[in-house]
Order: sequence, then structure tokens, then C-alpha cells
Amino acid sequence: MRRPWITFPSFRSRLVPLNGHFASSPSRSWALARHKWTRRTILSSLCIGTIYIAYNQSSSFRYLTLSTIRCSRIAEAAILDAIDYKWTLTRSYSSQEERTSALSECHSRSAIRVRQALLVNGGVFIKLGQHVSSLLVLPIEWRSAMRPLQDRCEATAYQDLIPLFEEEMGGHPNELFDYFDEKPIGVASLAQVHVAKYHKSGTKVAVKVQHPHIAEFCDIDLTMVQYSLGWIKYWFPEFEFTWLGDEMRQNLPREMDFIHEARNAEKAQANFRDVYTSLHIPEVLAATKRLLIMEFIDGGRVDDLDFLAEANIDRNKVALEISRIFSRMLHTTGFFHADAHPGNILIRRAPLFSRSPYNFEICLLDHGLYFDLEDDLRVNYAKFCLSLMSPGTPENISERKRLAQLVGNIGPDLYPVFEAALTGRANMAGSWGEDEIEQANATAFTRASKAEMDIVRNTVVQKEGLLTSVFDLLRQIPRRMLMVLKVNDLSRALDHSLKTTHSNIRIFLITAKECSSAVWKDDQRRIIRPIRESNSFTWSIVGEYFRCWWRYETTFVRLTFLEMVLDVQAYNIKFLAWLKGLRSEGLAGAHRAASGLAYT
Repeated sequence: MRRPWITFPSFRSRLVPLNGHFASSPSRSWALARHKWTRRTILSSLCIGTIYIAYNQSSSFRYLTLSTIRCSRIAEAAILDAIDYKWTLTRSYSSQEERTSALSECHSRSAIRVRQALLVNGGVFIKLGQHVSSLLVLPIEWRSAMRPLQDRCEATAYQDLIPLFEEEMGGHPNELFDYFDEKPIGVASLAQVHVAKYHKSGTKVAVKVQHPHIAEFCDIDLTMVQYSLGWIKYWFPEFEFTWLGDEMRQNLPREMDFIHEARNAEKAQANFRDVYTSLHIPEVLAATKRLLIMEFIDGGRVDDLDFLAEANIDRNKVALEISRIFSRMLHTTGFFHADAHPGNILIRRAPLFSRSPYNFEICLLDHGLYFDLEDDLRVNYAKFCLSLMSPGTPENISERKRLAQLVGNIGPDLYPVFEAALTGRANMAGSWGEDEIEQANATAFTRASKAEMDIVRNTVVQKEGLLTSVFDLLRQIPRRMLMVLKVNDLSRALDHSLKTTHSNIRIFLITAKECSSAVWKDDQRRIIRPIRESNSFTWSIVGEYFRCWWRYETTFVRLTFLEMVLDVQAYNIKFLAWLKGLRSEGLAGAHRAASGLAYT
């Protein structure tokens, strides 16, 4: 009988019998193992080397690799969140309190996972997180988790910026500037700012440089954002955010074009050229698509009370000037800054020959995103704001709802939410049909308490079918009106953070004045146009012109008188605080107390 031999003849002479069979020797086993290990090592090294060379030499391969990694981070967070929510929502709970607590913890876990993915990816995803943090109707756990993204952005290393300078400006930073600080003084989601001394002008400048990877991954990131929002809609139909992805795809290219930003700054400056104002827009010295050189502003954040106290700047006047600047943008010029927040509003002592009526200038930065309001929308919005400051008679309430439909496609069911968003107050009692006559006059424009904002959020969430309607509305409402709401929030938030001593309605009196002026100018155009077209006029036209003029003048006088009364009250409050500080710490304590700062 033939013995069973291994079928490889070349190895037969090296086999030895074992229990009637033949097997390989220990030395042969070791040789085979070493051979396999060596082959695998060589193949692995070749693969790694090929990938390394392709990554560094082929931009397409590098783009594909990094895009896959970036998308996988978002996909991982999305899948884990879906599993977490499914598990949390399908479990059984002994009480409603236990279910609410579990859902809150799920919100927090899911939001933190998404935030980490957004933070690592940076750029467009940071921008998405910033938008999410400002959406009132989201669970508070999500908004709180996303809020740190407002000021947590990774800086690009100086060495990675050099190729961008060479491509955009045709030279190394050392050739363009006498001095260039490699460490940025500010980092945002799309760009960072360095201090330098410009060689051409010999002046100190701020150099805004776009993160190099932003343009490279913008398209794939925006696509991934839209897919992620679509996934959210699929799993949670009531949370309709696909409009946010569309909005980002439309606006981000504008924000990433610094030539466009320079033009916006120039136009905004021209709109205030004939106005006695404290607004200052830094001069642009040079601009390319990804690099901006502008005047350096040596100042502090607009909400820095210590800086204001040291510079002897009245915080009440600062709040009023900010309201006046943005009210003029919204209601008079119709061309407004749509991305203003305390981080890009600086304040400084007014230099010699300044046009400011006060001892300070408000310096507005970051002009990448502006919107135009069409005349009809601008005037109707001004009329709507004025109607909110009028007594809540049935006629006025009907007019408010009519104007809300014109400016924001707001139906009667959602009107209370829209009003709350504009005024910052939960003036919603009876607004769902029980009592239509709700007094929402000027006193409604006061600071919203936490309880009131909870009323807004809980009403929207708990009213059956309303949450879906709100998100449908967010998708349908004109994008410009969403940005207008954001500007309104800025004025209220700064008035609060500056700890002003005037009444809460004081900044809205400025808005009312600008609205009255806008309506009066529109009345003039409307009445005079037929006269110019027909070269004749009637006494009825004259009478209408006089009535419109009289309404404007009487409104303006009443508002001015109320402003004077409220300013006297604000001064008295500051003076009382000054006296308390004087008794506690002398003149230093008096100054700190009057400036809104703590004193012992």
C-alpha cells in the first residue's frame, strides 16, 4: 500500500515519518512561517508606500481619502444617534418623569457625538453647528451642546498658509509685509486673522486668511450636510431641516469670496456716508478671493464692560447706537449685515475727526453675508413693527396678522410664535383662539424670561401637529426674514449683556422711529408718483399727503418725548449706582458701579 505523500514533490525529501505518516520538520515550519511573514511585510510596505505616494502626489486620491474619512465621522455619529434614539423611544418606563429624564440624557449624548464630529471636520460643519445652536425650537440639550462651536475653531498652521499667499498674492508673507505675526488673533469657522505691517502702506493691518482646506472640501461637505439633514427628516419627520442645507449651499460661496465681502463693506459704508453715526467700517486695502487685507482696529468687544469702563464709554449709548445702526440697515437702506454677533462688533475710542456723535466708534467686521430687502417687504415689515407697538384692538390685531402673512407667509395658527420671535416675549396668552384681543403694545418689547421662552418652546412642541407646521414654515418663510429675526435677537441680547439701565423698550423706540421714517418715505413716493405721471393733482391727494405727514410727525414727537423720559430715568439709576459705589469704595467704586461692574 502506498503511503500518503504530500502532493508537492519538491518538499518530499524533507519529510519524515510520524506515526506511519510523513510531516514537515520544525525547521521547515519555521521557514514557511518566516517566508509568509516576509511576503506579507513586503506587500504591506508596498501598499503603504503606494498609498503614501498617491496621497501626496495625486490630489484626486487625497481628496477621495479625506472625503471618505470626513463623511465616515458624520455617518458614524448619525448611526449611533439613530440607534440611541430608537432604543430610548421604544423602551418602557414606569413614569412620564422617567421617560422625560431618559430622553433628555439621550438628547445630550447624541448632541455631544454630533458636536465632536463637527468639531473634528471643521469648516462647513462648524458653520452647521452654529446654525443649530440658534434654533429655538430644538431641545435645549442640542442647543447647549452646539453653543461652544461659536468660538471653538482650530487654527491653520502658518506653514500651511504660505502656499495660499503665494497663489493669491504672488509672494511669501515676508515679501508682502514688513512684519507678520504667525499666531492668529482670531479664528473662525471659515478663516483666521493675523496682525501684520503692510509693506505698501507701512500701516498696521489685519490680514484675513481663508482656511486652505475649506474650498477643497466645500462641495463634498455641503453634500454630506444635506444628506445628514435628509436622514434626520427620514427618521424624525417632524424635524424638517433640509432648508438649512439649501441655505448653506446658497450662502457659503458668498462668505468664502473675500472680493464679495470687500464690495459689501464698501456698499454698507456708502449707505451711512450722509449720516451722523458712530458706525465705522474698516478700510479694505487689498482683496482676493481667499485673502483680505484691511485696516487694523485696536479696540475691545462691544460687550466687554471692563473695556468700556476703562475707556469711559457709556454702555447705554452703545446699546442705543447698535440698535440705531441695524434699524437703519433693516428699515431704511434695506441692505443689512446678516451675520452680526458680539464677536465681530468691536468698539474703540473715537479718533480725531471722527463722524461719531459720541466718544466711541462701533466697528463692524466680517461683511461676507449681507441681504437686500425689497422695498415692499421692507415697508411692510416696518408697518408690522409699528402695529406691534400699537394697542391690541381687534382692528390692530387683524392688521398685524395681515402684515405677518405678507412679510413671512405666516398664517393665523403660527402668528403667536412669529410675534414671540420678534418681540422676545411670550405674548401668546389667548392667541390660539380663546381671546384674540391680546394687549401687545410697546410694553411687550421687554426682555424675555426663561419661563416665557419655555412657554414658547413647550407650546410649539405640545400642540398637536404644530411642531411639523413650524418646521414647514421655517422651510417656506423667506430666508431674509429669518436673518431679520437674527438681527432682532442681536439687539436684545446686547442690551441685556451690556447691563443697561434704561427701560427694556428703549431700543425699540429707535426701531419705531426708523419704521415711521420708512413708512413716511414710502407714502411720499406713493402719493407723488401719480402727480408726476399725470402732471396734475387734486385736493384729495393733498389731503392724503397732509394726513400721512401729520401721522409721521406726531408719532416722531411722541417717540422723542418718551425717549427723553426714559433717558432721564436711566441716568437716575446710574447716578444712584454711582452713589452706592462711592460709599463703598470711593471714586473707583463709584465708577465701577456706574459702569455696571461689581464692587465690594
